Amino acid sequence: MLVLALLGALAWFVVIRPAQDFLNGWRAPQTQSQTGQNQPGQNPSGQGNDSGVVVPQLPGNDTANNEAASGTSNDAAPAATGDVNAPVTRAEVQKFVRVRRDVRQALGTSFTGLQEVWTDIQSGQNPNLLQVVGVLRNAGGSVAAARNAQTAALQRENLSPERYAAVRSAVNRALGLPNVDFARAAEALQRGQLPDLNGTVQTATAQEKALVEPFRKELLATSAAGLLGL
Repeated sequence: MLVLALLGALAWFVVIRPAQDFLNGWRAPQTQSQTGQNQPGQNPSGQGNDSGVVVPQLPGNDTANNEAASGTSNDAAPAATGDVNAPVTRAEVQKFVRVRRDVRQALGTSFTGLQEVWTDIQSGQNPNLLQVVGVLRNAGGSVAAARNAQTAALQRENLSPERYAAVRSAVNRALGLPNVDFARAAEALQRGQLPDLNGTVQTATAQEKALVEPFRKELLATSAAGLLGL
């Protein structure tokens, strides 16, 4: 029993606690009342997903609740309108570049460690659990600032979180980047589950490649932020 207790304590401090601290910062744009309303088995926006992994809420989701809790809409990104999965436009790619630029700056020195892991992933290596926990621990102190910077940039660009996610997927496809999200991995770890760390590279359309190509260099330079769901 003592051994089991020690193993449990070790798992808490080495794995679960860093994931929890990271998610506390990741959810910083939410109000406290929203966080308390989440139900077990749901992601913070109240919806599950097919993989069974809880997906952290992007800033601005459930905008009406944000406004009701805070008394203002100034701290929320724009609500989604129209078809969020419509083909991406050049203007939206330009907006994405500017948002990512702000996120990269807000991550500060933690981006360096993130970039190292991202380079390994791009070379075909799947991240292991220790790498994930290391990234979550290193980014825990800066992810709240990055999330707030993202929210402010989405407001400025009049881009909803849902549309931003769709543009991010298109950009990843055009750049040939795998879809690996450590924010989702942190949610799984917090729930005592092993995360799915296998990234897949999806095929881009010719239009997506053409739209992204002029911004390819900068987008590749900031692409590691996508590991944190940013």
